[in-house]
Amino acid sequence: MSNVRTVSDTKRAFYGTHTRPINAIYRRVVEELMVETHLLLVNIDFAYDAIYALGVVSVYDRFMMGYQPDADKDSIYLAIIQAVGADPNQYRRDAEEVLAAAKNVPSVEAFKDLLTAAKDSGDGDTLKGNLHKVISNAKFKYSRLFTTGLYNIIEVIDSGVLQDKEKREALLTEIAETLGFNSELLLKDVELYRGNLEKMVQAQEVMKDMVAAEKKKKAKREQEKLDKANAKAAEPSEPQSEPTDAEESAESAAE
Repeated sequence: MSNVRTVSDTKRAFYGTHTRPINAIYRRVVEELMVETHLLLVNIDFAYDAIYALGVVSVYDRFMMGYQPDADKDSIYLAIIQAVGADPNQYRRDAEEVLAAAKNVPSVEAFKDLLTAAKDSGDGDTLKGNLHKVISNAKFKYSRLFTTGLYNIIEVIDSGVLQDKEKREALLTEIAETLGFNSELLLKDVELYRGNLEKMVQAQEVMKDMVAAEKKKKAKREQEKLDKANAKAAEPSEPQSEPTDAEESAESAAE
C-alpha cells in the first residue's frame, strides 16, 4: 500500500485544524493554494527552497488581504501549511530572509549578474544560495509558486520594470533562460498571477461596498426603530376621567 498523502487527507487535516467557515470569495484561494502546495510536496522531484516559500507566503498574503474576520487569517495560514505536513514558521522565516536579501540588490542588472554568478557558486547571501540550488539541480521541479516568489523578488528590486509589458517579458525571458526554465510557461504563469491579483482586488472592492451598504442599511433600520420608540414614549397618556355622581352612588351602595 502507498503511504503517499492524498489531497483528501490534506483537506481533512486543514478543516480539522481550522474549523470556522471560510469567507465565500476567499474559499477558492485557500483550496487552490492548499492543493497546489500538496501536489508539489508529494512529488519526488520537488526540493524545498526559500524562493518557493516566498511564493507560497506572498500568494497567501496578497490574495487574503482584507479577509474578515481578520483574526482568522493567521489560523487559516497555519492550517494550510500544517495540513501539507510543513512548518508554517519556516516558510515565513525563509520568505522574509530571501526577500530581505533581494532588497539589497541595487538594480535589475545587478540581479542578472547575481544569477550568472549563482551558476558557479552559492556562496553569499540566501538569495544567491537558493538561486544556485535551483540552477544546479538538473531535476528541479518547476512550479507557479516558485515563479511567484521570483516575481516578488524582482518587484522589490525594481517594480517599475514589471509595469511595462515589453520590458517585463524581455527580463523574464532572460531570467528563465538562465535558470533553465521554459520561458513561455514562466511568462504565462506571471500573467496569470498578475491577472488573478487584479480580479481579487476588484472582488475585494465589491465586497467592501457590499459590507458598507449592509452596515448603512442596518444603521438605518436601528435608527428607525429608535425613532419609533422615542415617538411612542413622547405620546401624551390618556387622562383618567373623574367618576360621575351615578358611579359614586353605585360604589356607595355596593359598600
